[in-house]
Amino acid sequence: MPRFLLLAALLPLALAAAPENYPVSVPVAAVPHPAVDAPGFTALFNGKDLAGWKTSGADAFWTAADGVLTGVNDLAFKDYKKGNMLYTEKSYQDVVIECECRFSGEIDSGIMVRKDAAGKKDIQMQIGVSRSLKKDMTCTFYVGKYPEAGWAPKVPALWKNNDWNKIRFQAKGDTYTVWLNGEQVSNYVDAGYPQAAPVGLQVHGGVKMKVEYRNIAIGEIK
Repeated sequence: MPRFLLLAALLPLALAAAPENYPVSVPVAAVPHPAVDAPGFTALFNGKDLAGWKTSGADAFWTAADGVLTGVNDLAFKDYKKGNMLYTEKSYQDVVIECECRFSGEIDSGIMVRKDAAGKKDIQMQIGVSRSLKKDMTCTFYVGKYPEAGWAPKVPALWKNNDWNKIRFQAKGDTYTVWLNGEQVSNYVDAGYPQAAPVGLQVHGGVKMKVEYRNIAIGEIK
């Protein structure tokens, strides 16, 4: 069969297999890898510095170089036990966040979005080992606890150790969905976080760690 006929035959099957929960405003077919240059997406990280982000404290928890945003915690840091959060200067409501993440060893990080009605607590998509459960809960949701409905049991089979992994995190209405390396791994519904908020990246306190992010992009769902 000529190549163009084979591609034409396969295209409807590929479109039919696309996840239903991807936002209409950022079509699956229009999102290459990475999403930084995709229609509807904006880069959150410029690859060279922390412009557009805000943090606190004197310790160098976050550094940027060669297209990689690195979060570390070190015993020598004054706030080692406290850890640190890196937040975008802008707040977001319904969004799709795409990034690539890499780490080795035991870490505790995560991506935060939204705020509760009181504007105090955000909802976290965990990356790495939970301090409370002592197990890797990557792509699972944390809201002061790990509700079983937000667990991601397929992650161990999909995560590439010591390599870059593509994460897609969607917050739409009261539903939060995560895809890892192209496959949906968790879907959590919680109406308790209605307020727009900055997107946050975490370096957890009390654990010596290093986590890397690159190609961080965001698409607002209208």
